[in-house]
Amino acid sequence: MDTHKEKILVVDDEASIRRILETRLSMIGYDVVTAADGEEALETFNHNEPDLVVLDVMMPKLDGYGVCQELRKESEIPIIMLTALGDVADRITGLELGADDYVVKPFSPKELEARIRSVLRRIDKEGAPGIPSSGVIQVGSITIDTNRRQVYKGDERIRLTGMEFSLLELMVSRSGEAFSRAEILQEVWGYTPERHVDTRVVDVHISRLRSKLEDDPSNPELILTARGTGYMFQRVYEAGDD
Repeated sequence: MDTHKEKILVVDDEASIRRILETRLSMIGYDVVTAADGEEALETFNHNEPDLVVLDVMMPKLDGYGVCQELRKESEIPIIMLTALGDVADRITGLELGADDYVVKPFSPKELEARIRSVLRRIDKEGAPGIPSSGVIQVGSITIDTNRRQVYKGDERIRLTGMEFSLLELMVSRSGEAFSRAEILQEVWGYTPERHVDTRVVDVHISRLRSKLEDDPSNPELILTARGTGYMFQRVYEAGDD
């Protein structure tokens, strides 16, 4: 039995939210550390090496966007943002800065727990079917190592977050096949079809992947838009294919 307890950093300036989440997440088996503002969040992150960050947006000293930007300079750690902001554009900003998912305040603790489980499970997931036994896929100058969950463009390693890699892995494993946004949300984020979720979560992650992998993100050759459907990865031809 695995005795490793995954560590979660909860960052929120409201003491009541920190207490509730620390209690609930501890009860279901996580090791929890907390921070009350953005500067404390960065200090706590550096001292504790958590496995996931739950990050409030509106905070003193340094807001959640600033914390997210700083973390993404050095880490691909999963980040779930908590936002009370009503404007969808504000929530999308967090995703554009590298957050993996978001939960809108006021939120159900059970909903946040489900999001945490889904993100951690997806990142720890074994390779997808359709990936060669070597785990390595070469597409032009792009090398995707699914065993080490690393991507290279030429000799340069491209830093992807866990969810960005999971999205890329899904699309490459079924290259040439179009995915709807709803399918991607279900496969990568674990959102069931009956749940209403803003599909721009997918669009933002696709945009981030293109900016990192494509020579010309405005005219993509790898991650294609499937008109009327969603997205697809260009067909990857293996040895023996016609």
